[in-house]
Amino acid sequence: MKDSHRNSRRLFLHCATAVSLALTAHPVLAAAPDARPRRGERRLALHHTHTGESIALAYALGDSLVPEALLALNHFLRDHYSGDVGVIAPSLFDQLHQLQQTLASVQPFQVISGYRSPATNAVLQKTRGGGVAKHSLHMEGRAIDIRLPDVPLVDLRDAALSQRAGGVGYYPGERFVHVDTGPVRRW
Repeated sequence: MKDSHRNSRRLFLHCATAVSLALTAHPVLAAAPDARPRRGERRLALHHTHTGESIALAYALGDSLVPEALLALNHFLRDHYSGDVGVIAPSLFDQLHQLQQTLASVQPFQVISGYRSPATNAVLQKTRGGGVAKHSLHMEGRAIDIRLPDVPLVDLRDAALSQRAGGVGYYPGERFVHVDTGPVRRW
């Protein structure tokens, strides 16, 4: 148990160091969230409702992804229950970027859930009354649960559906929309 705790702490420190170095070493990442985007730049601004953390950065320039930004986003979207960090599909970031453009939102996405470890998913599946899929795309870094404070939830759902880029789940009671990179479907 001691080794497991030590390894978790070491992983956390490694990720925290990588993220802080990434944010200071790359001028695109260090730009203010309200700075005018460069041509071909794809930016995201996110606020995690469970950790209280926020991030705003450019994750792509033209056809090129920014590796430091992807590392920072992977860490930001970690499993907020266990601290496990997964690899998030860049195509999911593209979906979010396109949603924000379509809706002309100026607010950061509020993230309810990003990556989810298999262990966390199993616990949630048992405790959430069947509301968590056994083979959730959250475990593959291909799903995110979000809302935009300046956009009605139904409009966010409709915009996500119009993209036809993956699955869209609408949870008005819990106040979020699930977006994933899986097959096009809705619930």
